[in-house]
Amino acid sequence: MFSGIVAATGRITHITPLADGLRLSVDTGALDLADVAIGDSIAHNGVCLTVIGMDGNTAQFDVSRETLNCTVGLDTTGGEVNLEKALRADDRLGGHIVTGHVDGVGEVLKFAPIGESHELEIRAPAALAGYIARKGSITVNGVSLTVNAVSGTDFSINLIPHTVEVTTLKHVHAGARVNLEIDIIARYVERMLAWRDEQQ
Repeated sequence: MFSGIVAATGRITHITPLADGLRLSVDTGALDLADVAIGDSIAHNGVCLTVIGMDGNTAQFDVSRETLNCTVGLDTTGGEVNLEKALRADDRLGGHIVTGHVDGVGEVLKFAPIGESHELEIRAPAALAGYIARKGSITVNGVSLTVNAVSGTDFSINLIPHTVEVTTLKHVHAGARVNLEIDIIARYVERMLAWRDEQQ
């Protein structure tokens, strides 16, 4: 589990093709790896990946073809990624509960300054739109954010200067694609309602 509070940004330094996926070498930047071991989880742009090797500040991760087919941002050498280590039981939950399992890919419609902040407008896949609510939580490229407004499949977010500064969202632009994970509570609500209807 994660919280969507990005701890550092890293960079994909090397990609090795595998039989059915890729092996990434990631320079983890300012992310503290002192308490990280082989087998631990680190989210990359909202995608939970398992550490398979470490050398100094560089860590290696295998990415399956299925994951590559369902996400963006993990297949380009030099690509910058938002990084977050998995939560511990005694950690603060500064964002919201995030699983690291991307639900779909959205399209950025607008990224523009408004005063000191930025407005980020995204078009979600139609299958996810019903899970996105005004003042609810959404994860965009691994960043826990609050939805300001929703209209059909489109939703908007206000990004404070700190979020823009410390995450890769500073690089998004109209037409860019981003990883989306809906609030896990919405999934459970849907399942409970569907189960109730099935029993009637």
